Amino acid sequence: MLFKKLDTAGYGIEKLNALRKLVDAENSDLFDVLEYVFNSEIKPISRTERVAAAEGAIFTLMNHKQKEFIEFVLSKYIEIGVGELDQTKLPTLLSSMFQSQADGIEELGGDPLKIRNLFIEFQQYLYKTA
Repeated sequence: MLFKKLDTAGYGIEKLNALRKLVDAENSDLFDVLEYVFNSEIKPISRTERVAAAEGAIFTLMNHKQKEFIEFVLSKYIEIGVGELDQTKLPTLLSSMFQSQADGIEELGGDPLKIRNLFIEFQQYLYKTA
């Protein structure tokens, strides 16, 4: 939603990525970059740092298979960016880790709604401030 509004205002993803490079935060979320631009006392953290800070809280109530899947999702987030956390990516992520989306659903307990909730709920810990 925020990025759509910024795009409408003439600040598309290309300009925002240029801003990320300008403040030497290419491995940070754009949210961190924008926060830094508006409050220079808060340095942007990398996606790797963000994941490391949140891992303990993220994995506390997950079984082994769920943890493996969320670790896979987090590796994609670190590698590619926040777009990998979009709900529309969930089928692709399941297919990428498992043979197919159906296999992923079966491996993770068979309930697509619970898998969707898992995918959404772990993300809150990435952006919780200490």
